[in-house]
Amino acid sequence: MSKRAILLLVIAAIAAGLGLWVSQRHFAVPVAAPPSVASFNLLPTPRTLPAFSLQQSDGTPLTGDELKGHWTLVFLGFTHCPDVCPTTLAQLAGAQKRWASLPEATRPRVLFVSADPDRDSPKLTGDYAHAFHADTLAATAPLPQLEAFARSLSLVFMKSPGASGKPDDYTIDHSAALVMLDPQARMAGVVQPPFDVKGIAADLAKLTEGKQ
Repeated sequence: MSKRAILLLVIAAIAAGLGLWVSQRHFAVPVAAPPSVASFNLLPTPRTLPAFSLQQSDGTPLTGDELKGHWTLVFLGFTHCPDVCPTTLAQLAGAQKRWASLPEATRPRVLFVSADPDRDSPKLTGDYAHAFHADTLAATAPLPQLEAFARSLSLVFMKSPGASGKPDDYTIDHSAALVMLDPQARMAGVVQPPFDVKGIAADLAKLTEGKQ
């Protein structure tokens, strides 16, 4: 190959590279940045959840479609929990009071899911959660559905036997984190304790009102 041909190939390669750089810089579709919040971190890209169906305290199914249109905080626990669950639900009730003035159609919500279906019926789960705040969604499901739901949110739980060894003497070890779902019912973030409840309430109100 002649020197002239080699030179032309080099020039063509440089031109192609410049063209690619220009097209990427000026014509590429921009990737939307995650919303700006101060009290927690959102995932760079929300995670679409696999289909799920839990049973609500009123007996109706709770699916992803039921959660669309709202920012939702999901908390996994059980009604016999001695400390973490009542403390967290009380904190979240404080946040819910701060959202009371927002329109019900878009108001952020709290979902309490019992990971103890052997002892917690849907009604008992609802009675427990509603004692902290009447607007809290409450649900549970048979163990396989619960495990799949928790796994999709990167949450874990397991039964831990009590000292007596009796079948009904046990506790549930579970994640203490909150999972944030966006208005498309996608996993948008995880909030680890200790919680800045006032900050979370303010950030979710801001996101709900579109003030990012």
